[in-house]
Amino acid sequence: MRSDSDSWDIESSVGATALGVTVLRAVETARPDTVCPDPFAARLVRAVGSSSWDGLLDTGIAALAEVADEAEAQAFNPLLSFMTARTCYFDDYFRAAVAAGIRQFVVLAAGLDARAYRLQELSGSTLFEVDLPKVLEFKASALAADRPVADRRAVAADLREDWPEALRDNGFEPDEPTAWLAEGLLRYLPAAGQDLLFERIVAVSAPGSRVALNTWHSPSPVAAEQSRRRVAQLAGQGIELDVDKLLYPEEGRAQPADWFARHGWQVRLGDPIEVLTGRGRDVPAAAVAEMARHTLLTAIRPGGDSTP
Repeated sequence: MRSDSDSWDIESSVGATALGVTVLRAVETARPDTVCPDPFAARLVRAVGSSSWDGLLDTGIAALAEVADEAEAQAFNPLLSFMTARTCYFDDYFRAAVAAGIRQFVVLAAGLDARAYRLQELSGSTLFEVDLPKVLEFKASALAADRPVADRRAVAADLREDWPEALRDNGFEPDEPTAWLAEGLLRYLPAAGQDLLFERIVAVSAPGSRVALNTWHSPSPVAAEQSRRRVAQLAGQGIELDVDKLLYPEEGRAQPADWFARHGWQVRLGDPIEVLTGRGRDVPAAAVAEMARHTLLTAIRPGGDSTP
């Protein structure tokens, strides 16, 4: 159960969800027709040293992904499709920001995000990763032998506290246009916490800054059943992870598109189905409903040289 002061490492609570998403990136990367490779994903998962998480890479989700007609596979296949689309969308967001002249990036609740290491376009940029200390310590240890492409700066901070001050203490320049990323974050914050996060982003965003995020909506009966199957399948692998129990209620939550539009930012929505089909990847019929539950969004603050 969540509380206002809870904490975690990479194997517990919200930290374990980052690990689960990284497994999905590893599964996508292993496909011969991968559209969004992350060569660091499997290594990050194996660095945990858990036979249960290794099992997901070796025989669990990877095997389910290849059995699209089996009922049990439907628990993970739609999620795999969406997570691949989400990763591709945000990779493109980073590339577009670089093309627009932005050289300062902030990944909020960075988890096991490896873009500072794998996106060659980030050479010459500074990328701040904000997360809890134990999560950042794990990633630093797991990738100790690797050199990031960007000037990566780990910022140990709780997003429920004064993280902008921690950013500035690590060299963040509020007067420079910034590309922010809040991937898979918002529903892990209460409604008031989400608004506060947005307010703090705006307060330190120079003209031409942009933010990318995603959110998702209350599940349909089909999606709820898929979620129950995922919980059971993970438990069968020795992993106790029920994402729904880690989320804050949707009621009373501002829609990010409306919030940023009211504050004068230019909002653009992304379609996860188009993200995949644009890369030549067919979207299974079972994944279409899951895709519709999710919103991909980029908002840009007008002004400055980086505004297209």
